[in-house]
Amino acid sequence: MITFHLDSHSGVPAYLQIVQQVRHAVSLGVLRAGDQLPTVKEVVGTLAINPNTVLKAYRELDRAGVVEARRGQGTFVAQSVEGPSERDYRPLQTELAEWLTRARAAGLDDDAIRALVAATLRTQLAVRAVA
Repeated sequence: MITFHLDSHSGVPAYLQIVQQVRHAVSLGVLRAGDQLPTVKEVVGTLAINPNTVLKAYRELDRAGVVEARRGQGTFVAQSVEGPSERDYRPLQTELAEWLTRARAAGLDDDAIRALVAATLRTQLAVRAVA
């Protein structure tokens, strides 16, 4: 089961953070079709947020076809994405953790790391578009 984490300093609304975390978990294969999401009550208890925030996130995921609400049972992942398995991305995650350690040792904070990653992704997209 997924555990949600919120970053109050990100500027991203809480419901969107939940949506993004579910989408990322599905795309990485952490969540698969049929897996149950935490109940609204569980999320509210863990994150101390308004239940409407969780409901809004779950409704958006439902509209997008990522999850389906089953009356009286909960919210379940409706689709899996064919992609890398955990076995495929685990070495990359290890390398990334090592890179993050080096980046922090070089004096970069989380905002600078995000900016560097975003700039690098944009550069890579531009290179692929030209190729």
